[in-house]
Amino acid sequence: MTKPVTDIAVFAEILEGAVRDVRAVPKLTDTEPFDGATAYEIQRAGIARRERRGERRIGVKMGFTSRAKMIQMGVDDVIWGQLTDAMLIESTLDLSGLIHPRVEPEIVFLLGRDGFKVAVGFEVLDSRYEDFKFTLPDVIADNASAAGFGFGAWHEPRDLSNVGLVMEIDGRTVQTGSSAAILGDPVRSLRAAVRLARDAGTPLEPGSIILAGAATAAVPLPKDAHVRVTGAGLGSVEVTTK
Repeated sequence: MTKPVTDIAVFAEILEGAVRDVRAVPKLTDTEPFDGATAYEIQRAGIARRERRGERRIGVKMGFTSRAKMIQMGVDDVIWGQLTDAMLIESTLDLSGLIHPRVEPEIVFLLGRDGFKVAVGFEVLDSRYEDFKFTLPDVIADNASAAGFGFGAWHEPRDLSNVGLVMEIDGRTVQTGSSAAILGDPVRSLRAAVRLARDAGTPLEPGSIILAGAATAAVPLPKDAHVRVTGAGLGSVEVTTK
């Protein structure tokens, strides 16, 4: 069942209002259930609003790249959201514009004409829903909870099937994991991103950034904190919150 365009626009406005007002809203499916295809229409409508404000799409983020998470949510494929240039975090993140931010370590890809480069990175999540609770269509509509991201230095391709990742907050280790948690090898997530973008009619161009997915669970991101993510052989990336 596909919802009328007017309802898609209304749902996109609700989510945009949540971001603008820094105010959590009830799940959209509490108003009326909808399917995954409609959820992606709402997501596209939300991104179109961002583009009209001057933001530029620069890549995608992958979600549900953990087999355990797929089973938990009852899905057999990954989901994705869009990244814009306004989401890129250089060194400092102001948390005042986020509802309940969380952070997780990432493997990040830079797509080239004949291959890719890779870096260690982080993603900041911020579901716009009350209590950080949602159904699968809700999270897709909410652009897979995308809020921000950053990455370290780019490296040439290498074996990424078991890269050790460590995330620290104020010098204390809060998460450790392996890139193997990302579909067994994050390169599989990269291939899935290329496939999904092509199938959606928006193929990824050289220069696109792809967040492969979380290697660990996300943790709450506190104010006035220093976050560092390190990847074995990939260096590190840091961000300070205020």
